[in-house]
Amino acid sequence: MKQTSPNAASLQAESNEAHQEKGDRTKNISYTQEILRKMIHLCSLSIPIIYSYIDRTTALILLSCIFIPFFGGDIARRFIPALNRLVHRFFGGMMRPHELDEKRFLLNGATYVLLSALLCVIVFPKVIAITAFSILIVSDISSALIGRKFGKTPFFDKSLQGTMAFWITAWGVVGVIASLAHAPLEYVLIGSVAAFFGGIVEAASTRLKMDDNFSIPLSVGCLMWLLVFGIDAGVREQILSLFVNG
Repeated sequence: MKQTSPNAASLQAESNEAHQEKGDRTKNISYTQEILRKMIHLCSLSIPIIYSYIDRTTALILLSCIFIPFFGGDIARRFIPALNRLVHRFFGGMMRPHELDEKRFLLNGATYVLLSALLCVIVFPKVIAITAFSILIVSDISSALIGRKFGKTPFFDKSLQGTMAFWITAWGVVGVIASLAHAPLEYVLIGSVAAFFGGIVEAASTRLKMDDNFSIPLSVGCLMWLLVFGIDAGVREQILSLFVNG
């Protein structure tokens, strides 16, 4: 009888746990509900659009005024059964099982979106925050819808088809922003590399145990911020000045 080594058994258990968690995150959500969820998600694209016209302080005030009620509601529904039932009634069909799990305290996707928007505005220069957050909204929607409909080839915790949709739309976002802002070629190259990395992070978010609404913009933003320091100082200043006077 073939015996399994402790290391092999450990790896198998870890793999089973990852697949179980992946299933928990996607089961019970119909494709129609997924579309509705992503249409709500699309409304968040207003954040980078509005930010391109206002200063950082104003953006932080506006985002804080929206984030605090969402965060407070996430906490309150854990202690107020009537509020929790209300959330289940109106939004339960679009929420992932882990967002409804009463045994663990986890923020819902909308709260993570607002939290990541706040952190992007605080941490990154304006053009990087706008790029990273726009990629989150557009490419996360694309990868989820394409991946669920056409995904057949496994890629980390998602599908290769979904990840390819992420990369293509993310590169499109970089191109659109570059065109609108008259950005130099270096911005396009830096943004494209960061977008590719963000797609990998999105595909591996389950095993990284991170909500992709949080991991995508921060990973894209961090890599762009690092790569910017590797280019000519004059071009760097040109990139970092984009949208500052918008």
